Amino acid sequence: MSDADKKGKKNSVTLWVAIGAIVLILLILYWLFMALDVFGDNDLGAIAPMIFG
Repeated sequence: MSDADKKGKKNSVTLWVAIGAIVLILLILYWLFMALDVFGDNDLGAIAPMIFG
């Protein structure tokens, strides 16, 4: 395997790792907001309209 092939494969793996990390972060944020009931009766619910409009 040439150096160019190794470099291309490394870039491809890095791209998929980055995409996976972004998806995981979005899922964790979704879970956190749903678990805390963001728009419910709590302190975070009072701040949410200022952040989200």
